[in-house]
Amino acid sequence: MLEINKYFVLLDNIKREIKQRRIIAAVAVNAELIALYWSMGKVITESLGQSNWGDSFLVQLSKDLMSSFPNSKGFSKSNLYNINKWYNFYKSAGEFFQQAVGKIPWGHNVMIVSKARDLEEAKWYIDKTLENGWSRTILNIQVESDLYKRQVGSAQINNFKKVLPLPQSDLVSDILKDPYVLSFIDEDKDEKALERSLVQHIQKFLLELGKGFAFIGNQYRIEVGGESFSIDLLFYHVKLKCYVALELKVGKFRPEYAGKVQFYLTALDRQVKDENDNPSIGIVLCKEKHQIIAEYALHGMTAPIGVANYEVKHKLPKNLQDCLPTPEEIEREIMRASS
Repeated sequence: MLEINKYFVLLDNIKREIKQRRIIAAVAVNAELIALYWSMGKVITESLGQSNWGDSFLVQLSKDLMSSFPNSKGFSKSNLYNINKWYNFYKSAGEFFQQAVGKIPWGHNVMIVSKARDLEEAKWYIDKTLENGWSRTILNIQVESDLYKRQVGSAQINNFKKVLPLPQSDLVSDILKDPYVLSFIDEDKDEKALERSLVQHIQKFLLELGKGFAFIGNQYRIEVGGESFSIDLLFYHVKLKCYVALELKVGKFRPEYAGKVQFYLTALDRQVKDENDNPSIGIVLCKEKHQIIAEYALHGMTAPIGVANYEVKHKLPKNLQDCLPTPEEIEREIMRASS
């Protein structure tokens, strides 16, 4: 039995080494491919700038390259067009971007360049892809739902910087979005219906919330002064090391919601969190909010609270509904990524 156990340990070590070497080899191959495309993009751009060839040049170049290298992929007219567009997008950005784009696959590069409005947005998607290990499907979900604008460019309403120390306040601000795109929800007639839908599709909701969220439960009960209270949805964020309480509202934001959430956060901090946890944070997720009313409501609050909108499937623009992956595709991607 001891020899068998030794064998399995040996087998696991070898398998781990093979996987690590494959990853290293894949990264190296990808870097070389990106470097090749960068050189090609430079030549194509300079050639087009010095002649009147136009699109016919790319057509002929594609034919000649595919004829010379029949076993190689990536020389179609459409990909040569992508290479040219990609190179021109980054050519003025310097060596840093040349190195950064080499760390993500070519399909990711094409997708980011096709949607990013500027270099800052492109860099954000590159960094998030590397940080979270996004596949192309997941990146497509985030890009098509305009995650950058919702998380970085949105007018977030919260008091994190006033009540939390650095760098905790910045880290907490980074997880808040506005709006949250709940493309998997068809019905939100009341809070209970919305809560049931979110719990039913918890994997998809966790994907929308972002990396680091762990679901604790819904209608989480706490007792204060002999009375029982329930938090709509409770999560724990492993990176922030804190509990996150969500209050769900299908109507407009009301000032009293902030006071209710602060009450919950006080109870969580006194009864649930331990000495190693950071202060709990709260998010009021509502269908709509008036910015000034929300800002007034948070003024003077001592607990960290954010207010954000959500959008369900039937409220999304038709073009966005059509381009987002189906719930089945998202589920398959989540299972693939976790396997």
